[in-house]
Amino acid sequence: MTDSNEMTINLVVLGKTQTGKSAAGNSLLGSEDFESRLCPSSVTTCCSLGRSGRISGLIRRNGCESALRVRVLDTPSYPHSALSKQQVRDTVRAALAQHFGEEGLHLALLVLRADLPLCPDESHDTAQLIQELLGPTWKNFTVVLLTHADKAQEAGYSEETYLQSASSTLLSLLSSVQHKYIFLDNHNSIIREERNTVLRKLLNFIQRNNYQVLLKHSKE
Repeated sequence: MTDSNEMTINLVVLGKTQTGKSAAGNSLLGSEDFESRLCPSSVTTCCSLGRSGRISGLIRRNGCESALRVRVLDTPSYPHSALSKQQVRDTVRAALAQHFGEEGLHLALLVLRADLPLCPDESHDTAQLIQELLGPTWKNFTVVLLTHADKAQEAGYSEETYLQSASSTLLSLLSSVQHKYIFLDNHNSIIREERNTVLRKLLNFIQRNNYQVLLKHSKE
């Protein structure tokens, strides 16, 4: 949070290699802060913080329109092609403390591909890593971001029919995070209206949490 005419939300993107984490971060920021490309190995090897400009027309506070700023922490994937789980965990933990230790973290975005099935072992490992990073209340602050939703649409799935056909592993994960999920296309750049729709959903989740944050004043 900043002054009464401006609000900042702090987000971190987490997930496997080639799920579209960095691309999702760029979409939320409306920029190209993070390197995102097709590669046979993990592209992101260190954490990087991106900041949006002032975004108008999304929020009103005390009867007045407020500007929104978005800060996104991009992170190395897990599993990673060059880093161990401990290296990923330590790198992300240090970056979270560095960038969000004073203001806190509003939401963690767990990035999964809508066009690939989620396997039980993968879901367990990812959930375990997030819990180690965020603590026992991680489910209250985690949103599942389903990228490559355009490919699911091309295959004839609406969001409703996709969830009806989803694996029990994915449905269990969505249930555990109180059905906080967002579908996101993976075009090179999403249009402003789509971006605003995603940001409004994130703001709604933050409001449901009564604007609580994680990791505030953490120096680990």
